[in-house]
Amino acid sequence: MMHWPMAEVVPHAGEMILLDDIVEAESERIVCTRTIKPGGLFVDDDGSMPSWAGVELMAQAIAAWAGCCARVEKRPVTLGFLLGTRHYACNVDAFSAGTPLRVEAVREFHDEQGMGVFHCRIEGPGVHAEARLNVFCPPDADAFYKQESGEPPHG
Repeated sequence: MMHWPMAEVVPHAGEMILLDDIVEAESERIVCTRTIKPGGLFVDDDGSMPSWAGVELMAQAIAAWAGCCARVEKRPVTLGFLLGTRHYACNVDAFSAGTPLRVEAVREFHDEQGMGVFHCRIEGPGVHAEARLNVFCPPDADAFYKQESGEPPHG
């Protein structure tokens, strides 16, 4: 699978994009990177990022995987939803400033209605985090949003 700039495969913009780059993208997995830098979203005054923000790094890796798949299939990149996580475990309280992180997401399950489960890991010097994330990406996002907002569907 090709590698695109992060801004072209996630439905985020500006400082909401927490990942730096895609280093591997395959049909069932993706590996992204993030180096923790002072300033920016979720970063504390000391330049570290709390470990709980690792769930969002994992979710954005899944979004990047979905965006890469969409680009390959010549579909638009669409918004997805993080429904929850199972057993998020991290061996540090915070990711220290300057720490390079490797964020991997591997698809374990996906159905035609858009529900999916991914096994995710974050690795770095002295860092290990792991979780399973439940996600939802409606097959027809426009119809889903109209249904949820109460607008009548157009056919």
